[in-house]
Amino acid sequence: MPFGRRRNRIDRSLRERGVPPEPQHREREVAETSGPWDSADAPEDGVPRIDLGSIRLPGLAGTDLRVELNQQQKVIGATLRSGDSLLQVSAFAAPRAGGIWDSVRADLATSASGQGGSLREVEGPFGTELAGTIVAAPPAQPGQTAAPQPVRRAARFLGVDGPRWFLRGLITGPAAETPEAATVLESAFEGIVVVRGAEPMPVREQLPLTLPPQAAAQLARQQEAARQPGAQPPPAT
Repeated sequence: MPFGRRRNRIDRSLRERGVPPEPQHREREVAETSGPWDSADAPEDGVPRIDLGSIRLPGLAGTDLRVELNQQQKVIGATLRSGDSLLQVSAFAAPRAGGIWDSVRADLATSASGQGGSLREVEGPFGTELAGTIVAAPPAQPGQTAAPQPVRRAARFLGVDGPRWFLRGLITGPAAETPEAATVLESAFEGIVVVRGAEPMPVREQLPLTLPPQAAAQLARQQEAARQPGAQPPPAT
């Protein structure tokens, strides 16, 4: 079933070029109706989604969104929190025909092993995934001066190949250890809509992310206020 999902997405890309797909079994047609979604076949399911440019994240009850900005105030990461669990999502450019999850998966496993972690291939709700442990520094807390020390934590890497895009998810916390704790974040990942765009991009280059319009307007107001003469820096939180 997960294999059918990946093939269906790539076959859709081939159909755009006029190349007929290979005959498929009926169960693969069923798999095609599940997410994550390409913007060309996004469902009209009434689920509110947060527009981050190349990724539209479902706004599910009990989840909080955190975006990471670089020094130029550009969005470079998006993370959903559900309780003590996190889901980091990123979308990347991929070839028009053929997926990259197999090679990305091998690179992730090698990288984790070199840093003291351990990941193995298992079958999950989205096909083959990586599960085990990674060693990484936790995010810095407000007011924290010293860099946080790397810690070992349970992790799952999810991957889905789409038409000219690849979506990766990293689940950490209790959701990486028990299926019951993963329900909300897996539903969020399944409901993602990827907006690839038509511009050519190098394979594996991250698709650009943007702030939601309301958050972007708020950030612009803050930056404008900071440029005013005599402006005071915002209080630490």
